[in-house]
Amino acid sequence: MNKLNIYCKNINQYVPVTGGESLLDIYRRMDPKPHECPMLALVNNKSEDMSFSIYRPKQVEFIGTEHPSVQRAYIRSLCMVMYKAVNDRYPGKRLRFMHSVSNGYYCVLKHEEAPITEEMLDRIKSKMEEIIEHDIPFVGYERLTKDVVEMFRQQGLNDKVRLLSDVHQLYTKYYQLGDIIDSFYGPLVPSTGYLKTFDLQLYEEGMLLLGPDWNDSEKPAQPTSQPKMFKAFTEYIQFNDIIGVDDVGFLNSVIKNGHHASLLINVAEALHNKKFAEIAHDIAQRYQQGGARVVLIAGPSSSGKTTSSKRLAIQLATNYIRPKVIELDNYFVNRDRTPRDETGDYDYESLYALDLEQFNRDLEDLIAGKEVKMPTYNFTTGSREYRGNTLRLEKNNVLLIEGIHGLNPELTQHIPEEQKFRLYVSALTTLNIDDHNWIPTTDNRLLRRIVRDAKYRGATARDTIARWGSVRRGEQKWIFPYQENADATFNSSLLFELAVMKNFAEPVLKQVPADCPEYAEAWRLLRFLSYFEPLEEKDIPSTSLLREFLGGSSFHY
Repeated sequence: MNKLNIYCKNINQYVPVTGGESLLDIYRRMDPKPHECPMLALVNNKSEDMSFSIYRPKQVEFIGTEHPSVQRAYIRSLCMVMYKAVNDRYPGKRLRFMHSVSNGYYCVLKHEEAPITEEMLDRIKSKMEEIIEHDIPFVGYERLTKDVVEMFRQQGLNDKVRLLSDVHQLYTKYYQLGDIIDSFYGPLVPSTGYLKTFDLQLYEEGMLLLGPDWNDSEKPAQPTSQPKMFKAFTEYIQFNDIIGVDDVGFLNSVIKNGHHASLLINVAEALHNKKFAEIAHDIAQRYQQGGARVVLIAGPSSSGKTTSSKRLAIQLATNYIRPKVIELDNYFVNRDRTPRDETGDYDYESLYALDLEQFNRDLEDLIAGKEVKMPTYNFTTGSREYRGNTLRLEKNNVLLIEGIHGLNPELTQHIPEEQKFRLYVSALTTLNIDDHNWIPTTDNRLLRRIVRDAKYRGATARDTIARWGSVRRGEQKWIFPYQENADATFNSSLLFELAVMKNFAEPVLKQVPADCPEYAEAWRLLRFLSYFEPLEEKDIPSTSLLREFLGGSSFHY
């Protein structure tokens, strides 16, 4: 019952509290309210649920759906509601969340051969609505891991048993919702009544859980058609099933057996080689038929576009095709014509930072067999220069162009469609932590970028995390709307990579100061990586796409 103060960042004032009070209790008695509808709080820059109790002086910031941490917590909480709904309606059936796609989260009932029916979906959805209407609290507990493992075993959650038996954490936090328990690698909202906005729809052979549209959080997100992305995910999920590694618990078991870990690396790398060979074969066939003179490679940040272009070039050579490379950066407009972003900075991510007219004229001339003077962009002076470099396409040459706008039709609007082959590259992570916790593709890419920026660009993890929001907004605007324009999709993720990345990312993330906003994300990523057994890099080949981020590649960048 000790009296102490917390510093509330929302109002920039100290607030007296009684030791042992929860964040929710503190918020309820504050007048005026520091936030309209907080669902979590940042306590010393760590995301905590509203049941978190205060025993010492802390800095507290109450946050709502405007914050990425709350958006993630909202989806996690919906997942637990759906798990309870399935458990109530269909006892014994096992819900598994597979991956994000089409603005939602694809999930299936494990071991069910028949697709989900409209009747089954309606029963699950109506039960979710009932649970939300009753405003049931998510009650958090922390107990000895061995006790939590036994509780999960009794509930039939063998995936969590397998995972937690290997992580060697003394205590584990879990949540209870009515008669079920579950665990997540992040906090949940206070109660089901906060989850007013959602939808559940049939999707392929399973269901698509849709959270709010975060631009208008009172409306559920609307699904988009992404058959090519779904197909790419499905191919790799089938691969995971065949080799018997579809969650982190299984991966950790393989890593502990050194011989099996080496085999896993070799098989995963061989799958990459196979996919590059298939894509190169498709390009060669089109080329022989008079098309595919321009190969456009696009993808979001840290998807591995650069290594993908180099490995594709090797496979094209085995098909008797020699690629010539054009760097899109050399077609930037002069700096005084460069568009600016919402902060007033030069927006080099914008399509209109490129001289589209000149770029298309040069492509047309090259396809016509003409020799073209090639520009070089001077980043010091901010101007395009011509230094005597020329290019001509000869027999068995194709143009290889890597850049974020490759799938945007406006980039190559004057080039006939049959002359273009578009390749989309992204790290479509198909490994799950467990059945109810998938690994977001964006987390995989962020960890890649943190490691690469620290190694090659002298940037701290704090710097990279601070810029990531702007990077993501650019991707949403300039890349993701055009994913389905691809002629082929290459999944650059490697099943073992996060176990290797752990060794490189953890030391960099631990350097993020605790007194800065970026600490919340660094702490979340460290907690995420704690589930992985570390895997040494010694068996990763020098041609691996992962070497683009770790170093030791035989390619020159």
